[in-house]
Amino acid sequence: MTRYEDVREVYQNDAVYSNAGAANFQAMVGETFQMIPLAIDPPDHGKYRILLNPWFSPRAITLMEPKIRATIGELIDSFADKGECDLAYDYGRIYPVRVFMGLMGFPEEKFEDFLSWEYAILHDMGNLERMKWGISSALAYLRGYIEEVRRTPVDNLTSHIVHGTVEGRGLTEDEIIGTVFFLWVGGLDTVAATTALMFRRLALDPALQQTLRDNPDQIPEAIEEFLRMQPIVNSGRSAKHDHELAGVQIKKGEYIMCLNAAGNFDPAEFEEPRTFRLDRPSNRHFTLAGGPHRCLGSHLARRELRIALSEFLERIPPFRMKPGADRTVVPGLIAAPHLPIVWG
Repeated sequence: MTRYEDVREVYQNDAVYSNAGAANFQAMVGETFQMIPLAIDPPDHGKYRILLNPWFSPRAITLMEPKIRATIGELIDSFADKGECDLAYDYGRIYPVRVFMGLMGFPEEKFEDFLSWEYAILHDMGNLERMKWGISSALAYLRGYIEEVRRTPVDNLTSHIVHGTVEGRGLTEDEIIGTVFFLWVGGLDTVAATTALMFRRLALDPALQQTLRDNPDQIPEAIEEFLRMQPIVNSGRSAKHDHELAGVQIKKGEYIMCLNAAGNFDPAEFEEPRTFRLDRPSNRHFTLAGGPHRCLGSHLARRELRIALSEFLERIPPFRMKPGADRTVVPGLIAAPHLPIVWG
């Protein structure tokens, strides 16, 4: 699906389109649990969101904001006086993972292990042994950590899941590891990739960069345009029964890919879709998907991006790409793994 209305129909019509079995990486190592709540269709999907939503609500994110700002400020301190940094590696790669690890209660010393396992799973596709190693390593650690919080409840999201209830009952072992593993996979990469693309655009567009420096109140609108113009994932669904969509006959069980990267540029929905506009009146993009499976962490992602951009612009003078820097960008979560910039 490439047109906005067709993508919207697939995302919102859960009576016809299913997300069952989504992101089924664990099956590669013989696991049978499902990624929760991503791979669970309504109405069951909703009961897991009830369990998790309070931790990702705007109020919860506001309570997290001091920690987010402290994490971001510490990173900027580490390179502010150097006149340069690798924005993707030294900044974007780090701050959202630290925030996520704090939310889940994971120890900071697992940072590099987490990223190496996650990279093997999401970025070494085609190398099955590396993918299996990443999946097995992550699951072994997560199951051990789950047992720790089972013995000693603490105030973090993992403990909330382990000791939580759904419709009055405790979660099964498969539900617990399915939820924790889903959050682990989803929490390490998306904001990092978006951050790299956002700052890459600003490094190549000094006029836009200066506009946001002069008008920091427009940063929320800018974040939505960065998200719209730089989607990093597309999402698929499977058909629950035979039907027709956009003149195409679709059979039960066939897989449908929603190309967010196309829907977000549909001129029928977005005026001047290839122009970065801070005055866009309605910016209902699909970068965070849509319908019942809309991104659970959307409020957190937006807040992280706003703080990361505003703090950086406040403390770092106008920046540009380092002369001779590799400007390569690739589609998907890996985006721009390195972004050397200079200032001063």
